[in-house]
Amino acid sequence: MQRIQLSARDAEFVAEKLSSGLYETVDAVVAAGLELLRERDDAELRQFIQEGLDDVEAGRVHTYENAEDLLADIKRGLIDAHQP
Repeated sequence: MQRIQLSARDAEFVAEKLSSGLYETVDAVVAAGLELLRERDDAELRQFIQEGLDDVEAGRVHTYENAEDLLADIKRGLIDAHQP
């Protein structure tokens, strides 16, 4: 297992969690934090997927005949985004 260096603030937080009895080990505190990060990442991904599905359902889609047309549209969008 790799060692990690905690800031004083984070070390104090971990110590509080241990002294509260909610967690028995530092590893358990870190594992709980990582699980929350995973859940947040999963929720963001589900939100992006739902936005895409909503766009398709509402007809907000564009089809391209070939990759070159798509690339040209992307380049135009980048140029338009950088113009005042």
